[in-house]
Amino acid sequence: MSNTAYVEIPKKMGKSELAAAIALLLTCGDGEERAEVYGCAADHNQASIVFNVAADMVRMCPALSKRVKILDSKKRLVYQPTSSFYQVLSADVANKHGFNTHGVIFDELHTQPNRKLYDVMTKGSGDARMQPLYFLITTAGDNQNSICWEVHEKAKDIIKGRKHDSTFYPVIYGADPDDDWTDPKVWKKANPSLGITVGIDKVRDACESARQNPAEENAFRQLRLNQWVKQAVRWMPMEKWDACAFPVDPKSLEGRVCYGGLDLSSTTDITAFVLVFPPEDEEDKYNILPFFWIPEENVDLRVKRDHVNYDLWKQQGFLQTTEGNVVHYGFIESFIEELGTRYNIREIAFDRWGATQMVQNLEGLGFTVVPFGQGFKDMSPPTKELMRLTLAGQLAHGGHPVLRWMMDNIFIRTDPAGNIKPDKEKSTEKIDGAVATIMALDRAIRCGNNDSTSIYDARGLLIL
Repeated sequence: MSNTAYVEIPKKMGKSELAAAIALLLTCGDGEERAEVYGCAADHNQASIVFNVAADMVRMCPALSKRVKILDSKKRLVYQPTSSFYQVLSADVANKHGFNTHGVIFDELHTQPNRKLYDVMTKGSGDARMQPLYFLITTAGDNQNSICWEVHEKAKDIIKGRKHDSTFYPVIYGADPDDDWTDPKVWKKANPSLGITVGIDKVRDACESARQNPAEENAFRQLRLNQWVKQAVRWMPMEKWDACAFPVDPKSLEGRVCYGGLDLSSTTDITAFVLVFPPEDEEDKYNILPFFWIPEENVDLRVKRDHVNYDLWKQQGFLQTTEGNVVHYGFIESFIEELGTRYNIREIAFDRWGATQMVQNLEGLGFTVVPFGQGFKDMSPPTKELMRLTLAGQLAHGGHPVLRWMMDNIFIRTDPAGNIKPDKEKSTEKIDGAVATIMALDRAIRCGNNDSTSIYDARGLLIL
């Protein structure tokens, strides 16, 4: 039976020393003949860090130095009495199959570009061993669409008693999301060896620097306090967005009035089309129905490059692909045409950039298509309204993971007059679906109230 230990600790707590000690224990002290122990990381240099520490431990221990052969060029340690070895591996999994692993040590799991190496090394590779151990050690990351986040959530569920797995041992030292990151008590909570292996004066200086320079705050919280972070300036409070994950039933929305937002982006990027259904009564909410497309041939490349689960979303039906290595606009036009037979799409708002031909084609199919500026004038009112509706719990988006990811990516630009708009250049990841939602919401608000008056006219603009 395979056993997994997941340890999540701040970067300054000596993870490499811990991982190196585990590697030597599994290789030399576990009584396993011809044990295969592997150290895995995002790249060869990262994996070599643990190897170098382990090699130094061998050199400083007379008993080990007599029995362990160090092959620096191959990043390999061989324990000669049992012919066991410790070997460094990187995230390139093209030829990493067929292992008979006794032990696996993942260093900085959060840096893995995708889940492939994790799956290869942990799914069945140690079945022929009596006591295989998978040791996962990492600092908190910043990508909630990663294998590390998946394991992190499992660890939290087990710690909280929400799940039970006798083969999985979780240890997490870190500050909670609502903890005061400037409080020395919180520093101690995340760093139990504070004052021993890590000087409190260094943490205090780093905290003070982060307080004076907000750009350093996330680095301090992630590396010193082991908090999962996203970006320097997060606009959408995701706990409020998640609270609006009310079910959205596409079937029950058929025939209802709705408004679309279309963000084509580029032919090799994500294309987003979002329908917003205005509430029919006071008890109803603004229902959001999003659709996304990327080129079929680019899926694997994008997963590796962007560290985003496009392949999983495709499998789950949250993301569609079009044939070839560019987005096939004709396919999307046909898709929207089919949507028009099911829903009463009154208007489709679009970004003027790069959409001329598709706009003409959609108009030819009978849709009313309206241009939507991407400046402060057009974007600010519906962007603020999106926030208001989210905070008030008046949206229903069904918890769509692609749209959630994009909402979490938004970076907002503000002008001197207090107007706001999403900033694609500064947002950390893609926000096409968020932009399409904002455009569709604008049309739903302006036209959805008896198709004649606007909520903006009734109560003016909100300044948040």
